[in-house]
Amino acid sequence: MSEQLHPFEQLTPDFILDAVESLGHWCDGRTLALNSYENRVYQVGIEDSEPLIAKFYRPGRWSREQILEEHQFCYELVEQELPVVAPIRDDNGESLFEYQGFMLSLFKRRGGRAPELDNLDNLYQLGRLLGRFHLIGEQRPFIHRPAITTQSFGYESIALISDKFIPMGLKTAYDSLVTDLMKVLEMRQKEAGEVKLIRVHGDCHGGNMLWRDEAPNFVDFDDARMAPAVQDIWMLLCGDRYNQTLQLSEILDGYAEFHNFDLRELQLVEVLRTLRMLNYAAWLARRWEDPAFPHSFPWFNTERYWSQHILELREQFSALQEPVLPVK
Repeated sequence: MSEQLHPFEQLTPDFILDAVESLGHWCDGRTLALNSYENRVYQVGIEDSEPLIAKFYRPGRWSREQILEEHQFCYELVEQELPVVAPIRDDNGESLFEYQGFMLSLFKRRGGRAPELDNLDNLYQLGRLLGRFHLIGEQRPFIHRPAITTQSFGYESIALISDKFIPMGLKTAYDSLVTDLMKVLEMRQKEAGEVKLIRVHGDCHGGNMLWRDEAPNFVDFDDARMAPAVQDIWMLLCGDRYNQTLQLSEILDGYAEFHNFDLRELQLVEVLRTLRMLNYAAWLARRWEDPAFPHSFPWFNTERYWSQHILELREQFSALQEPVLPVK
C-alpha cells in the first residue's frame, strides 16, 4: 500500500468483515458506515443474530491503557444500572482487540431517537442521571487519560492555528483577540477557585444520546477526561440567557437528588465553551490530512471560515464577561 494513503483507507468492507470474524462472529456480508469522524464505526450484520457495532480507533490518538480506562468507566456505570452502551467483553473479559494494526471494540446495536433538549422534563431526568454518573466518576481518577486544560485545549490549539492555518490577512486580528480572550478566561478560572476534577463523559451533547423507552442511552465515551462536573452539564444548554437559566435550574434540580453541585463551577461554563471552540478548530486542522475531513467539512480552512471563527470568538469574549447564569 502506498505510504500516502491514510490508515483508515484500509478499512474496506472485506477488511471490516475479516476483523469482526477474527473475534468469533460470523458475518452475513452487510456493513453500514455510521456517522463518526474521529474513529470509524460500522454496523456489521451477523448471521442468525442482531447486527453488531464495530468501532475502529484512530491510530495514534489514544494508547491501549487510555482506551481501557474509558471501557472500565463504562462498566462501572453499567454496574450501577446506568443507561450506558458499553463495549462487549469476550469470554476472557477482554473488550479491546487488535487486528492488522488497528485497535477495535464491539458494541451491541442500540436504537433510539434524538433527545428533545428543549423539554424541561427531559433535562430534569438528564440531571438525575448525571448526578449518578458523577458520584461514580469521582470515586477514582483517570490515571492515563488527560484532563481538559487551558494548555491543551486553549494555548496549544491557538499556537497551531496561528502558526499554520490562519490566513495572513487575519493573523494580526486573530492573535490579538485570542491573547485578550485567554486573559479573561484565566481570570474567570481564578474567580471560580480550585474546583474538583472528576471522570466525566466529556462530550455530553444530544448526538451522544439515544432516547429510547422514555430514557436516554449514553454512547461514545471516547472523549472521557478529567474535568469539572459542569463539563457534562453546559453542553445541554441552548438558546438565549433566559432559556438557559430555566434549563440549568431544571438540570441542577435533578442533579441534586444524587449529588451536590459546586455552584462555583458555573463560573466555568463560558470558559469551557471557549476552550471547546478553540479545540474544535484545532481538531479539524489536525485531522485535515484524513480524506474524510475535506470531504465532510469543505468549508473549513477558507477565508470565510476563519472570518466567522474570529467573529464567534469575539462574541465569546463578551460572553465571558457577563454574569454567570443564576440558579432559581
